[in-house]
Amino acid sequence: MPKPPSARRSRHVRFAAAFVAAALAVLGGIVAAEQIRLVGDALERPGIDAFYAQPDGAADGDPGTIVKRDELLGAPLASRAWRIMYRTTDLDGDPAVATGVLVVPLTPAPPAGRTVLSWGHPTTGAARSCAPSYGFDPFLGIEGLRFLLDRGFAVVATDYVGMGTEGADSYLVGATGGNAVLDAARAARAVPEARASDRVALWGHSQGGQAVLFAAERAPDYAPELDIRAVAAAAPAADLTGLMSAHLDDISGVTIGSYAFTAYAEVYPDAPLEGILTPEALALVPRMNDLCLLSHISELHAIGEPLVGDFTTSDPTTTEPWATLFADNSAGSVAFDAPLFLAQGLDDELVVPRDTEQFARHEASLGMDVTYHEVSFATHGTIAYLALPAMLRWLDRTVAG
Repeated sequence: MPKPPSARRSRHVRFAAAFVAAALAVLGGIVAAEQIRLVGDALERPGIDAFYAQPDGAADGDPGTIVKRDELLGAPLASRAWRIMYRTTDLDGDPAVATGVLVVPLTPAPPAGRTVLSWGHPTTGAARSCAPSYGFDPFLGIEGLRFLLDRGFAVVATDYVGMGTEGADSYLVGATGGNAVLDAARAARAVPEARASDRVALWGHSQGGQAVLFAAERAPDYAPELDIRAVAAAAPAADLTGLMSAHLDDISGVTIGSYAFTAYAEVYPDAPLEGILTPEALALVPRMNDLCLLSHISELHAIGEPLVGDFTTSDPTTTEPWATLFADNSAGSVAFDAPLFLAQGLDDELVVPRDTEQFARHEASLGMDVTYHEVSFATHGTIAYLALPAMLRWLDRTVAG
């Protein structure tokens, strides 16, 4: 005998109530875990500057070895994490020190160890306070972190040289950035609890895209013990000449230039700021370099707007030594063996789509295995997140293979 409508409705209501209660319980657990993590982040703030103080002889030792590490209380759900200081080298091969974070899942590592995912972050600034590992939530900017941990990766994220640490800034200095990315992977292996292997995947966005591309190009000579399995970059700053040409007379060019010209002047003796910046720019650029891109964008633009059209004394893409420096710090000079995934947003107004498409064609012309993925509505800020589904499917196939 069929149940009356009232009985069926009652059963459906009970089922719906049970489903909602279960969903709320799961959501409540996630929220509680996130609150606990943020409490951990807050407890770590007092005395954080002490971690970034380099001890005497900090740079003495092999690249990729650990100077110091602190286990973090505010680790992401079901993971362990450390703030690390490690040794690396600059573009001249001289010793340097970098900082970053290392995160590993709590699930058991496979017998051969975890594959390392070395992340290169996009532009955040040049001052210590702009270093991602120094932030209140040092994991916030690692795009795709949760998905990568769920896949079992040991995720390491460098701050690059000259941000969290003492030393010359390395903004868009390709060799130094690439070395920092590779030595971060080595540093992950130097933390026994991470159970990290020599298998490495590289993933970066914008400035970080340039860094991971240089890392892949340099790995055979610089870190031959690392097995680079995959390289992925979202809207990479691969062609610096094209990037600078596209923004010579806008606020993006002033903002990027304030970081880039200062960094180059610090590391290249034949490239003084006085040789390319106007007197007005020379007066304002130090203020801009003290500000972080994400947290001070309005202030950066307010300082930089009067310099639009009056920032450089000549076109740096055709003026030496800057033209050569941009070419030398552009990726694509040599091929590498690992498969390459490139993502580009078609609404990106910073790294223009045609430049990334041309770079993809160039890499393929070198005989490389290139996957080029466009997202029609993605901007420069959103492309790494919006490309994650495609990138992760590609990574699953590539690393597993």
